[in-house]
Amino acid sequence: MAYADQQMSGNRIVAIILVALIHVVIGYVLISGLAYKAAVAVVERVTTVDIEEPPPPEEEPPPPPEEMPETAPPPPVAPPPPINIAPAPPPIRTQPTIPPPSPPALRIPPAAPVAPPAPPPPPPPRFTPKDPEPRGNPGRWVTTNDYPSRSIREEQEGVTTVALSVDASGRVTGCRIARSSGHSQLDEATCRNMERRARFRPATDGSGNEVAGTYTQSVRWQLPE
Repeated sequence: MAYADQQMSGNRIVAIILVALIHVVIGYVLISGLAYKAAVAVVERVTTVDIEEPPPPEEEPPPPPEEMPETAPPPPVAPPPPINIAPAPPPIRTQPTIPPPSPPALRIPPAAPVAPPAPPPPPPPRFTPKDPEPRGNPGRWVTTNDYPSRSIREEQEGVTTVALSVDASGRVTGCRIARSSGHSQLDEATCRNMERRARFRPATDGSGNEVAGTYTQSVRWQLPE
């Protein structure tokens, strides 16, 4: 069928070309001024050409199908055995082994330091130590005549206790108020008169040597009637 179509197309092209040439000739004749007869004669000479279509070519029989080589069928493939997915066993909990507590370390106390030998006892005193002893009458060291006039006006009374420092010669070197009467005028009068009038035999130690010492004395201040 394809070959017949190509043949028919070629014939039609030839006919079209001839018709075109005829038209060109006719136009040329008309332009050049030829007689009408000449144009008619030319037209009469033109004959119609029937172009017979060639018979269609016989169709070639289709080629026989190619014989496929016989291949042996593939061997049967056995399916894989089923996989048994068993659940994982529970984890085994092991109890950690706790070692027994170690025994407490023995604490060995340090050895007690060796005490040095006791010093030998001092020799017994040859004399009995003595405090300073007053000379004369201590009651005359402070009298009512020593009453401060201001204390009389204010009617001050009380007891003053003093501590006298006595040196190795028996002389008073200091006076300290051991207990106040509550009135500074009376306390000051007591120390002032004691330092001026008191006399002592000095204190002695265990060897009989004269040493400094302390003497305590109390004075009662009372307004005269």
